[in-house]
Amino acid sequence: MKSFSIQINSKIEKFEKKIQLNSGCKSISHRFFLIASRGTGISKAKNILESEDILITIKALKKLGVRIFKKKNIYYCVGCGLDSFYIKKKTSIYLGNSGSTARMLAGLLSTFPKKILLKGDRSLNKRDMSRIFQLEKFGATFYPKNKKNLPMYITGSELPIADRFTESLGSAQVKSSLIFGALSSYGQTIIHEKFRSRNHTEIMLKECRAAIKVKKHKKFNIIIIDGKKDYEPLNISIPNDPSSAAFFVVITLLSQKSKIKLLNVNINLFRIGLFLILKKMGAKIKFENIKIVNGEKRGDIIAESSNLKSINCPTSLAPSYIDEAPLAFLCSAKSKGVSIFKGLGELNKKESRRLDVCNKILSEIGIKTKLKKDSIKIWGNPNINIKRTLAFNTFADHRIAMLCHVIGATLLSKGKILIKNCETIKTSFPNWFKCLKKINLKYEVKKKN
Repeated sequence: MKSFSIQINSKIEKFEKKIQLNSGCKSISHRFFLIASRGTGISKAKNILESEDILITIKALKKLGVRIFKKKNIYYCVGCGLDSFYIKKKTSIYLGNSGSTARMLAGLLSTFPKKILLKGDRSLNKRDMSRIFQLEKFGATFYPKNKKNLPMYITGSELPIADRFTESLGSAQVKSSLIFGALSSYGQTIIHEKFRSRNHTEIMLKECRAAIKVKKHKKFNIIIIDGKKDYEPLNISIPNDPSSAAFFVVITLLSQKSKIKLLNVNINLFRIGLFLILKKMGAKIKFENIKIVNGEKRGDIIAESSNLKSINCPTSLAPSYIDEAPLAFLCSAKSKGVSIFKGLGELNKKESRRLDVCNKILSEIGIKTKLKKDSIKIWGNPNINIKRTLAFNTFADHRIAMLCHVIGATLLSKGKILIKNCETIKTSFPNWFKCLKKINLKYEVKKKN
């Protein structure tokens, strides 16, 4: 991707808009291809997110012999069963910047007795992959030994055997990789989900009648998978991404006399943590036209300009808003009082050390903070205005880049906001700039010579 920066010269004036994001849920889009690739028959999906990360998943599966094609606005994926990958000798798979693809694909490959090299871009190659080493219980091998990051080889077992696991990170990617490994392993696998995380994988597998059960307890789930059971193809329509929607909700909340309606957004309980937190902070947010399609809850999100108050956000809520945490921090910076967010160590294992980076950004815009290993304390200032020129390094992190746009769109009084390396936004939200134009944000593109 060619590098470019964005310069914002003034914040948004009041607006009232109805927007169709046309940005299919990233998490569901990934899982559609990964699950459909091992189903029996032709699966199809509408509103696939055509971001860089999803295209990486498609390319990876095609390299494994999976037929994927698009007609009009529908994607088709031809599945030939659980053990149907065609893996050549000396196969290497490039994963770009997609940690989701890397971790979940490893789950699929853990049961195939072929040596495969997994590699990523400079950013992905720095990220810790050791959390998926639990796949060794199925018989998979990762090497070189004692290496925690890509590039690395994975070799699956000739005879993958079911096992018991505890997922204690609250990571949906790790949980999904274990489920994918379990589907092709002999016997019954049991996963103790200590902290509930997004459940798109479980929902989608139930849609295609896979042998999976979820037993819900008060504070945790038990997931049971019977291995070596084929499942049916999918036919789904994907709602818009709640993480993408969140940026426009926050722009609206922090702007004056503004209102927005975002259509057909995924409102799965495990994806709306930020919205529930913001409502506790006094945000005017509501959901309308709610319905369940293909097992997933969806609806319209309506938000209005709001005066916010502080919040003490416990560790238990962390998995439900982990991707949107930077937006929660920004809202607390604009709120009355002192906010505390706990249990967010996972943020420093994203595309950037996201907790550290957010703390730095808040300091640069004049907000007092106190950072600990996995928590942050923020002293809010409802009257904050940026009256000088600032340049933000996004550290090749798409959510940091979009966060900086929100800062410029809502807090800029005088001066300018320069946001570097904005090309990374394409990994998750290719329609970002089109949607910004719909709410009349004016910006300049600064291309790198």
